[in-house]
Parts: sequence; C-alpha cells; structure tokens
Amino acid sequence: MLKEAVFKSFDNTDSLETQLADRIARQLQDAVDARGKASLVVSGGSTPLKLFKALSVKAIDWNEVFVTLADERWVDNDHKDSNERLVRENLLQHRAASAKFRGLKNMFASAEEGAAMTSEHLANVPRPFDVVVLGMGNDGHTCSWFPCSGDLNRALDSEALCEAVTPTTAPHERITLTKKAILNTRQIYLHLVGEQKLSVYRQALESDDVKAMPIRVVLGQHKTPVDVYWSA
Repeated sequence: MLKEAVFKSFDNTDSLETQLADRIARQLQDAVDARGKASLVVSGGSTPLKLFKALSVKAIDWNEVFVTLADERWVDNDHKDSNERLVRENLLQHRAASAKFRGLKNMFASAEEGAAMTSEHLANVPRPFDVVVLGMGNDGHTCSWFPCSGDLNRALDSEALCEAVTPTTAPHERITLTKKAILNTRQIYLHLVGEQKLSVYRQALESDDVKAMPIRVVLGQHKTPVDVYWSA
C-alpha cells in the first residue's frame, strides 16, 4: 500500500501561511545549526506569495540558506511570468534578503541549451535539500511535470539535477528539477489553496497513473516525508 501524505487543513489562508512559514523556518534553522547551511526549494506562481512574505521576516540565519526554484519559465528575469522575479520581490526581502539565491535561468537562448549550465550552477546548493515547497495545478501537474507531456519521462527518469521541457498545455519553454532531485529532500510540503485543488488532490490519491497525474510522483513514494497544507 502506498504511503499517504500527512494532510493538514486550515480555516483560512492566513493561518495556513503563518504555521507553514513557522515550520519551514524552524527546519531551516535546525539545518543551519546542525550542518552550517541549509537549502530551500520553492515553486512559482501566485499561490505561494503570501507564504513568501511570511517567511521573509523570520529571524533565522538567512545568510547560510541557499534558495532555488523547482522550475522556471525560460523568460527574462523581469518578465511577468518569471518565477525568479516573484521570489526576489516577495521572498528575498527583509531578513531573507541575505539568502544565497540560485536561479534556474541563464544566458542561453533556450532551456535545452542551458540545462547543463543550470545543473552546474546548482551544484553547490546543499543536498539533500532541507525543504521543498511545491504547488499543484488543477490538471495534477507539479514543478513543470505536465500530464501526458512528451517531456515527462525525461524529467522523471533523468539522473541530472534539471531538464528542459516544452509544455503543450502551458506557455513558455521551461526548465525543471527532476524527480531524482526533488525526492532527494528531507521534507516536502504540498501547498494548496482552494476547493478545486482539494478535489484534485483527492483524485491523485486514488490514481496510479503518474503520466495522467504527475503529482503522484510525490504522493505515491516512501522515500521523502510529504505534508499537505490546505485551506479553502
């Protein structure tokens, strides 16, 4: 029987963001205290912005924390769809401004050309990652692992840290951390807001089809603890 994630529901998003930020901050500081450095992987999009802001003011040794992204659209860093822009404007502020950020976008014109350089750029980010915070789309995707995508097997089977993908159901060429990289983590949080996300999550628990619902890669494994934080 597949191990089910720990599910935690909250009355409102403020409570969710506060408690999740507190827990992440404790885990990062514990990692710094134990090993001298810590690593945090976050997702992009609009859902985690309140969490980023709550986390940015936490009093931890941010100068010893490495921050990177689970995936990135291959757009300029000041583009409206850039995950790096959202992280810089909402997380890497206040106390968190001293964190060591490692973005996924580089000088190459395409993600395919730049994937090796991005992997090299991430080589000094401490692993296993201490905390990974993921979102989930209404189609069951996470990172940039999209259902039934021709690039999905590459992202899931690769031995590299990251791979280039070109979604057919979403804009922009992208670069994404691979399954191997994401699961090499001490703790994964799945951060969900809204009734539709709860419905998709429940469907994913019942599905065995990773290609149809790639979030199963995270939910249907025994290696890494997964806590789901949800609020309507």
